[in-house]
Amino acid sequence: MSWQVPAHDVHEFFPRRTRFCLCIPVLDEDGRFQRQLAKMHGQMDLADVVIADGGSKDGSTDAASLRAAGVRALLVKTGPGRLGAQLRMGFAWALDQGYQGVVLVDGNDKDDTSALSLFLDELSRGADFVQGSRYLPGGEGVNTPMLREAAVRLLHAPAISVAAGYWYTDTTNGFRAYSARFLRDERVAPFRDVFGGYELHYYLSIRAARLGFKVVEVPVRREYPRGQVPSKIRGLRGGATVLQALAAACLGRFDP
Repeated sequence: MSWQVPAHDVHEFFPRRTRFCLCIPVLDEDGRFQRQLAKMHGQMDLADVVIADGGSKDGSTDAASLRAAGVRALLVKTGPGRLGAQLRMGFAWALDQGYQGVVLVDGNDKDDTSALSLFLDELSRGADFVQGSRYLPGGEGVNTPMLREAAVRLLHAPAISVAAGYWYTDTTNGFRAYSARFLRDERVAPFRDVFGGYELHYYLSIRAARLGFKVVEVPVRREYPRGQVPSKIRGLRGGATVLQALAAACLGRFDP
């Protein structure tokens, strides 16, 4: 099956050093991404870091700054699509580079990346999909908006769990990891243009469990800043888009 990957530019600063890589999707994070990178300074030796940029205009993905921070590569999407296209770009690059797995974390400084070692340990032990959860013992959700908390626990997580045949406690958390064998499997086929937005996150959660891949959840801490919540999901239209993607994934409409 041919891979559909959006057009993009690649800026590689260092050679591959680790078995797994950490992919951070970003798009105009308004200073949050720089703060996150600064906090990750002591973790750069655990996994090579690649930035999957959706076309930021805020200067946060300046190549010289990323190189100085220890980032291995910057991928800049020039083709169409949103988050799903960024993820396909990052996954394809990681597999082409020979990584055995990919950890994902959002670039908006909401996630405590000290949990990175938990994801790497699970991948090393043979996990194929590792989902971060703020609702497991040891996990923590701080300042989570009440509406979002209710939507995750009462709608999103139960719907995906029923479709997957595996009980997930947190299905919207972007801190997760995938093995290379899972991403390469033609029964999964994630490299399709149909995955332009959030559909890919939901689809992969369901597909991993339904196909019998090894699925694990690990505890993570996710903190929302007080005041205006940084999110790409905004208003009624954004919420409707998420619900449409959720329904399509649960009904198997993305299955190859």
